[in-house]
Amino acid sequence: MIFDRALIRARRRRAVQLGPVTFLLDRVADEFAERLAAVLRRFDVAADLGTPTDVVRTALTRLPTIGTVIRSDAALDATATPEPTRVAADEETLPFREASLDLVVSGLALQFVNDLPGVLVQIRRALKPDGLFLAALLGGETLTELRQSFAAAESEIEGGASPRVAPFADLRELGALLQRAGFALPVTDVDRITVRYDNAFDLMRDLRRMGATNALLARRRTPLRRATLLRMAEIYAERFADSDGRLRATFEIVWLSGWAPHPDQQQPLKPGSATTRLADALGAQEIPAGEKPRS
Repeated sequence: MIFDRALIRARRRRAVQLGPVTFLLDRVADEFAERLAAVLRRFDVAADLGTPTDVVRTALTRLPTIGTVIRSDAALDATATPEPTRVAADEETLPFREASLDLVVSGLALQFVNDLPGVLVQIRRALKPDGLFLAALLGGETLTELRQSFAAAESEIEGGASPRVAPFADLRELGALLQRAGFALPVTDVDRITVRYDNAFDLMRDLRRMGATNALLARRRTPLRRATLLRMAEIYAERFADSDGRLRATFEIVWLSGWAPHPDQQQPLKPGSATTRLADALGAQEIPAGEKPRS
């Protein structure tokens, strides 16, 4: 158990009340639409899993190849009037029956689940054979500047550091998890975004309005000392400012995609079944093992 899921839900609701900051979600929604528009098939029933706000669901409904889009989010009000396309459900316990969905998407949500391998297995089971899973998660380099600045400030002022920024998985780990969950044709890639701020406090204000502030179970429960906060801002400005004085903040978005297995999908060739040498395909001279190339 890494994350306080109840606190995450409460902070997402607070972000909506404050007026959500959605520039990352807007970028992710545009990328979802672009990637799915390139897939030459129709998805009659899709689920948007855990994405904060309606921005991704709205982008998907504009695509002619996508039918009904169901938004499933733990932060939705379970006591509100029921709607057939909105489900108040936690991403860690999916409410969909087996082989019921053609498409599952998720934008900037699954990095906060405690059992990501288990969630991926649930998603694969909920997909129909040859159904598609496509997700964007925050990756390991996200907010590296803020993490380093807080660690340095706490070590200097308080004699030790506490966890302030969530640990995010990296590209290779996520690709391996897709394979372990039973997805066919898994693909991962990464998009790094640098956002600039006037100061560290503006960044922290945006994180609050994203519902993305510290929700670690191991977080320090005592209030943050003012001296530590001010020193963190000084260190951030000293180490991560551009020539114009504005501060850099890195957001790494890792993209995952995989298909529920189906017999008609392309299969990898068996080892040793190739009929053409790699050297011939590359137009290069083959050098036997142990022999040094001629100078």
